[in-house]
Amino acid sequence: MSKLKWGMIGGGEGSQIGPAHRLGAQADGLFELAAGALDHRPDIGKEYGQRLGIPADRSYGDWQEMLAGEKSRDDRIDLVTVATPNATHFEITKSFLESGFNVLCEKPMTMTVEEGEEIVRIAEKSGKICAVNYCYSAYPMVRQARAMVRAGEVGKIRLVVTEFSHGHHGDATDADNPRVRWRYDPAMAGVSGQFADCGIHALHMASFICDDDVETLSADFASTIPSRELEDDAMVNFRMGKGTVGRLWTSSVAIGRQHGFAIQVFGETGGMKWTSEQPNQLIYTPVGGRTQIIEKGEGGLHEDAQRLSRVAIAHPEGFPLAVANIYCDLADAIRGETRDGLPNAADGVRSMAAVHTAVASARNNGEWMDARPSMFR
Repeated sequence: MSKLKWGMIGGGEGSQIGPAHRLGAQADGLFELAAGALDHRPDIGKEYGQRLGIPADRSYGDWQEMLAGEKSRDDRIDLVTVATPNATHFEITKSFLESGFNVLCEKPMTMTVEEGEEIVRIAEKSGKICAVNYCYSAYPMVRQARAMVRAGEVGKIRLVVTEFSHGHHGDATDADNPRVRWRYDPAMAGVSGQFADCGIHALHMASFICDDDVETLSADFASTIPSRELEDDAMVNFRMGKGTVGRLWTSSVAIGRQHGFAIQVFGETGGMKWTSEQPNQLIYTPVGGRTQIIEKGEGGLHEDAQRLSRVAIAHPEGFPLAVANIYCDLADAIRGETRDGLPNAADGVRSMAAVHTAVASARNNGEWMDARPSMFR
């Protein structure tokens, strides 16, 4: 089977997310990096692209040049990844979808709910894939947890508790560091800081594992470092469509936490826990029974967990391979095979609706509000 041709916008040299995409997309021999506009500085982006093996005539100075160049080719790319600053996601994603390209967009998919709804409609009209990189949902043991919920192995879900907390922005003396400051600047980050950056991963994970959608929420935001306009800590309570109660905490000032992404699901007949710092294990407790550790790679896992496990039991698989699992599902989807675990534009707009609702709720002393985008009410 020939490799699919893949292009990337953003994610240049020194990028945090670029290497994960390049490792992930090419880990299984499914994609080849055929085109790119990797940096906002055209000459630097072109030079870096060629160092990565992109042909000179497909190493572009900006995304507009890349779109024009790829549209005119018989061997045009099969997929483009958008890994640029948040405020540019909508225009780039929209333009490539309308031109007939499949797109994987970094989160948040858009800055507004209205933009997100437009992307959903464009994707439906074009018949092209618009995926969003909620890559934590592609860890094998997260897929195992979702399959167990769907199989009724923990019963009806009563409660889900999730968090994404770290302390890497907790030093007030570092608040003016450009790599930190933009995340709390509305002009660059939008209406929300920490919740839009990390909290929506936790919210998406709750929806993904519980196989349900958030309907209403109540939020409390705090800017614990006074110079920040946007929140660096948030608590969000939510309710899901099937009656599940949800609790979410996200923070960037939790000094001592490194990458504190975790979720616990409590059903009528059992409970489960998964943490990103120990991603190969799913902790499962049946009601009245002993706590068990389910290991990635062991026998008897659900098919979706087995399919996305590459190495033997007790050997770790980390973040780049979770990204690789997104690309595995994308390759299948491009070739016509349905993968319902692939986060899509509907997930992207639901997340953005939750962000805007949480901001409004926090401004109104935690008022409970409808968190659904208008198109899904």
